[in-house]
Amino acid sequence: MRHKPLPHAEPEHSDAELPPAFEDDPAVQLGERIRLLRKRQGLTLANLADKSGLSIGHISLIERNLARPSINALVSLAKSLNVTVQWFFSGPDSHAAEELGYVVRQKNRLRIDYDGGFIDELLTPKSNRQLEMLHCRIPPGASSEERYSHQGEEAGLVLAGSLELWVGDKQFHLEQGDSFAYSSEEPHRYRNPGSVETVVVWVITPPTY
Repeated sequence: MRHKPLPHAEPEHSDAELPPAFEDDPAVQLGERIRLLRKRQGLTLANLADKSGLSIGHISLIERNLARPSINALVSLAKSLNVTVQWFFSGPDSHAAEELGYVVRQKNRLRIDYDGGFIDELLTPKSNRQLEMLHCRIPPGASSEERYSHQGEEAGLVLAGSLELWVGDKQFHLEQGDSFAYSSEEPHRYRNPGSVETVVVWVITPPTY
C-alpha cells in the first residue's frame, strides 16, 4: 500500500552537495548510500517510491538510518536505482595494496544489516567479478518474507543451525552440513525455523542479487 509523504520528510538538496566519490567509500552507511545515489540520479523521494513500490515515509527513514530495510525492500531499491545489492555493502577499508581485489580478511568484511536481524557479510572482493560469496546470519524465526527472483544461480552450505528453503513450488528443510543449489530465476525465500542462529555461506553468480 502506498502511503502519504511524511510531513517532515527530508528536504531535497542539489547535486553540488554530493561528495564526488562516495560510491568508493565503504564507510558511508547504507541509508546515506541510498540517499546519495538517489540524488545523483536526479530522483526525488516520490520518484523512488513510485519505482520501488515502497512508501515515501519508509524510504525517508531508511535514508536517515532510522530504519533498516528488509531484504525484499533493498532488492527493490537496488533495481530501482539500477545497481545490484552488492553496491550497498559497507564497512572498514584497510586492505593491503597487494591483496586488493583478491583477498578479504575477516576483519575487513563489508556488511549489510537488514530489518529483523539478518546480517550479510561479503566474502568476495567488491568488484566486477562474476561470482559473489556471502556469509549470512539469520536469527531464530526470521524469514526473507515474500519470494523474489533475479537473474543467475545460487548455491549454499549451512554452517550452523537449520534452514527452510522454498524454491518454486518445492520446500526443503536443511540442517548443519547440508548444501543446496538452484536457479535464481525461480521465486525463492528462506527462513530459520530453529531456536538458534542459522549461518549459511551463500554463493551467487553473476552477482545480480
